[in-house]
Amino acid sequence: MSTEPLQQQNILRWMPRDAQAQAQAQDTEPTEHTALWSSASGAAMPKKVVAVDDSLTADEAYRLAAQGTALLWQGDYHNARQLLSAMARRLPVFSRLDGESVAQSFYRYRQGRTQRAKMLGRVLVPLAPGPSVPLRRAPDVSEAWLLAAGPVEEPAVAPLQDILGAVGALEWRRNGLFVQELDAVIYPHYGTFAPVRSEYLGLMEGLELPSKELAFDIGTGTGVLAAILAKRGIKHIVATDSEPAAIACAKENLSNLGLADTVEAVQVNMFPEGKAPLVVCNPPWLPGTVNTLLDNAVYDPKSRMLKAFLSGLAKHLEPGGEGWLIISDLAEHLGLRSREELAGWIAAGGLEVLDKVDTPARHPRSMDRSDPFFDARSQEVTSLWKLGVKP
Repeated sequence: MSTEPLQQQNILRWMPRDAQAQAQAQDTEPTEHTALWSSASGAAMPKKVVAVDDSLTADEAYRLAAQGTALLWQGDYHNARQLLSAMARRLPVFSRLDGESVAQSFYRYRQGRTQRAKMLGRVLVPLAPGPSVPLRRAPDVSEAWLLAAGPVEEPAVAPLQDILGAVGALEWRRNGLFVQELDAVIYPHYGTFAPVRSEYLGLMEGLELPSKELAFDIGTGTGVLAAILAKRGIKHIVATDSEPAAIACAKENLSNLGLADTVEAVQVNMFPEGKAPLVVCNPPWLPGTVNTLLDNAVYDPKSRMLKAFLSGLAKHLEPGGEGWLIISDLAEHLGLRSREELAGWIAAGGLEVLDKVDTPARHPRSMDRSDPFFDARSQEVTSLWKLGVKP
């Protein structure tokens, strides 16, 4: 894991819900409490916080959260989890509206998901040095939180959602994910996207390599694409990522696979220095706002990474070299990007399409008819675009 904690720290201030009334009755000033704010997901510190306990009803919790008030839980840990679930059930259920375009519906869906994350992120729990959650029946979160956010050296407060996410990420990291193309297990870290949609990995297996000397893997994440290239016989691969957590994850996976001497994982934004006969990139597939760490693997604000890859590729390809762009066309079916736009960005980068290999979606959501965007998801195709420099 990265040695730099994925956290944002400030001083959080709060009082009990009834502190103001009690102080007025006693003709005293209300007592204010403070602690460090800590968020593994990078959530912003709330401006208004009240301390609550098991006496708080779900309806009242929902009302306070909807008004922007964060709730610092001081009761039973399992009751806090139940409260979170009860609040989630009270959130509006998304449904498509008559007359809306697919793009308009998806934009409204994303707005709803953002609001949901903000609402549920307002349930907070204390953290004690260790780290631990000093609540009744709280689980041991020390390893999970250390790996996700770093050490806690003095009293702090964190979103319960972050605690649950860190615990879930630890299970992923312990159990790993079997990758058929490697005949091995990859271990994702907190905030690093797991390659659960394996259909795109198979696109790289049958293609003829332009060279086995050198390749660049741009936005490596867990390092899975770099590992596949190494297993195919490429002698040296430079894998880049802008996130320190991803580089730490890739290094660990590559070391476990015995590929540390073949793949060099470096933290850099997009391309490393120099040129290569093969440059591979699997950017986030959907234009959209990033709300969580995991959103970075799915959403590419204003298609910045995709555009940066296509505009910079020609400068980093050796003569006769190839760029392999692996991307889904779901954005096209959702009305978020057109095929003409993609073609225009390819041409503007001085590139031409040498070949294209497709695979249909096989993930569960593409077959879920209850999904409001089933029509788009069921038509999804993931492609490997083989690109070369235009003569």
